[in-house]
Amino acid sequence: MFMIERWQKWRHDRRAVWATYIALAVLLAALPFLTGEVLGRGWVRILDFTLLYVMLALGLNIVVGYAGLLDLGYIAFYAVGAYVYALLASPHFGLHLPFWALLPIGAGIAAVFGILLGAPTLRLRGDYLAIVTLGFGEIIRIFLNNLNAPVNITNGPQGVNLIDPIAFGGFSFSQTHTLFGLSFPGIYTYYYLFLALALLIIFVSLRLQNSRIGRAWVAIREDEVAAEAMGINTRNIKLLAFAMGASFAGISGGLFAGFQGFISPESFNLFESIIVLCMIVLGGMGNIAGVILGAVLLTIFPEALRYIGELQNYLFGRILADPADLRMLIFGLALVLIMIFRPAGLLPSVRRRQEFGSDASVLAQEQASLYDARR
Repeated sequence: MFMIERWQKWRHDRRAVWATYIALAVLLAALPFLTGEVLGRGWVRILDFTLLYVMLALGLNIVVGYAGLLDLGYIAFYAVGAYVYALLASPHFGLHLPFWALLPIGAGIAAVFGILLGAPTLRLRGDYLAIVTLGFGEIIRIFLNNLNAPVNITNGPQGVNLIDPIAFGGFSFSQTHTLFGLSFPGIYTYYYLFLALALLIIFVSLRLQNSRIGRAWVAIREDEVAAEAMGINTRNIKLLAFAMGASFAGISGGLFAGFQGFISPESFNLFESIIVLCMIVLGGMGNIAGVILGAVLLTIFPEALRYIGELQNYLFGRILADPADLRMLIFGLALVLIMIFRPAGLLPSVRRRQEFGSDASVLAQEQASLYDARR
């Protein structure tokens, strides 16, 4: 009887899980139409960028969240993927390679750059690794900005324009298509493409998290010396983390170039790396659901704050010199408050939640012992 009740409960829970997945799938499919009708098509474009940042954050989560390697130059791999797509799919070199070939090429070249960054930094951790990766990101941006003489490779600060839109066969994602009486503008079709690739990257991240490689990354994050003593090849595992994270960024960069139609070195500055890192820390390092939540919040929340700046101008006049000042002030204050009251992130992983919980209990015990000693 007990086993029958357990089986019925499991079956009921399974149905609830599937019902949740189906409802989420329907919501994601209808989201561009709902957003476009209520808020305008400009917000659908923001949704497209949100999915790009989700892919970026999941790639950096492998390096920072799983392996514990602080990378402040991650946006450089994003730039590599974008420029590979732009240079091979534009009139700059007269090459117009297809989309299905450009994404793997961009991901592969970005992975090579990830290995080139990881190889000299194998013995560095913490602040020292952060400084080196920060310098690497700036080196890539400066190279892209100056590789226009004596041979024009990247077109320098002018960037690359007239980039071919993403197309698969005869289907161009930048054009408006009609299906079952519904009109799908370019920003809608891009949304579905980005959503499909984001789901693929989420699937790969889940498989990596539960694999031997994922457990090796966690072991290195917790204690690299102990992991090496247990037989883990820390060098290869760390290089693999850099390569996997960089390949995700390369895919995102290629999608960004095809979506925008124009790129320049100014799109890949240090602020972008910091924002992607904030997404991981805010959502919860090592937890895929938390990383997705952080990426969604930090992409949509600053845009929503634009309305607050416009509202304060309308009601009270210009309090600050620029409405963007108020927007960034509120944005920064919200980040500070979240980090104070939720230091493990909004959706931390189970391990990270236990670590913070144990630290809190130890601190409480130490305070209690000090109080007893004073008495």
